[in-house]
Amino acid sequence: MKALVLAGGLPQIVLINQLKQRGVTTILADGNEHPLARPYADLFYQVNIFDIEAVKKIAVDEGVDFLITCCADQVLLVVAQVSEMLGLPWYIDYKTAVRVSDKREMKRIFMENNIPTSRYVELAELDMEQIKDLAYPLIVKPVDAYSSKGVRKALNVDELKQYFAEAAQISRNGGVIVEEFCQGEEISVDLYVEDGVAHVLCVSNSEKLKDEDRFIIFRGKYPAIADTALLERIRYVAQQIVDAFGLKNCPMLIQMISNGKDVSVLEFCARTGGNMKYILIQRVSGFDVISAVIDLTMGVRPKVEIKPPQHQYVVNDFIYCKPGVFDHLEGFDALVEEGVLAEYHCLRPKGMQVRGVASSSDRVAGFTVVADSLEEFNQKHRAVVERARIMDENGVDIMRHDLLPDLQ
Repeated sequence: MKALVLAGGLPQIVLINQLKQRGVTTILADGNEHPLARPYADLFYQVNIFDIEAVKKIAVDEGVDFLITCCADQVLLVVAQVSEMLGLPWYIDYKTAVRVSDKREMKRIFMENNIPTSRYVELAELDMEQIKDLAYPLIVKPVDAYSSKGVRKALNVDELKQYFAEAAQISRNGGVIVEEFCQGEEISVDLYVEDGVAHVLCVSNSEKLKDEDRFIIFRGKYPAIADTALLERIRYVAQQIVDAFGLKNCPMLIQMISNGKDVSVLEFCARTGGNMKYILIQRVSGFDVISAVIDLTMGVRPKVEIKPPQHQYVVNDFIYCKPGVFDHLEGFDALVEEGVLAEYHCLRPKGMQVRGVASSSDRVAGFTVVADSLEEFNQKHRAVVERARIMDENGVDIMRHDLLPDLQ
């Protein structure tokens, strides 16, 4: 069998390796010349993976049995569309993929089905008359971007105009959502939908850098700040979303804001959380979401069996850097050998230009710390911050150590 894998980040390395274990030949397509997953695939195409015709041509020319991706937001839509065009299997049809990928469609369906979410308007051009009833601060976001690209918080009209123009430039179809800001803790809920029933795998907090108008994740933390009543509310809202969108069998990620008693849904997608989230989910629940996606695509029905977490704290931290040319990591292997780190992953190829910190996609590396107490976690975490290094081509440490605070 042959599979065309779209996107070549860290989760796709795991995806490709698992496909190979099942005897599947892997063809990778990615827009970057040297994506992380390239050395693991049998064949590589550098191509704009949002170019439907280009992706379709590769699939036809190579005679693939299916297209696949994981943990990738907008790529889900491409896989669904090309698979449907070619009559190939995928776990979600194109119409549903559009509804769960386009933030305009998503918000409309939320409102129609009484799913809690903030008030909003959708605009192709900024029209102050349409937003006059919305209260500042306002969140501006492209309808079809990812990794917090173009998501900004506007405190006044001047900022709104600036951020709207930026979001419109980032959006592939020019659409922009303007919505009211919701104060509270951000909660990330990863689930697996089995026969239309939402099974919660992991509820974690997404902690953001302290930036006035950007939303850049530096940490995914389990357990989330949520009591039993709030967790039940989360499960109820998750099932509301599954029912409203007609989801049957698929992974799912919901991003919410909680005030401690209730939740407001920011957005969701029929996929697993990106980057290192699959690690957090498996350590917390024992469920392998990447394997489940392969099963679904190959016609096997995964069975959801959730195991209790082995540690009280499981935390993914992401490392950002000062501008420079990335060369290598230092100190991480020793930290793993000593049991300080559970694991770490380099997220950028050697020689890549690092631009600084503008969105969540600018993270250069990530690591996982597990601990049985808050004190143990912070002790391990401080050792990482003190000893780990990310070096540029001139031998200078460009790691932003200051962006990795203790867990409170």
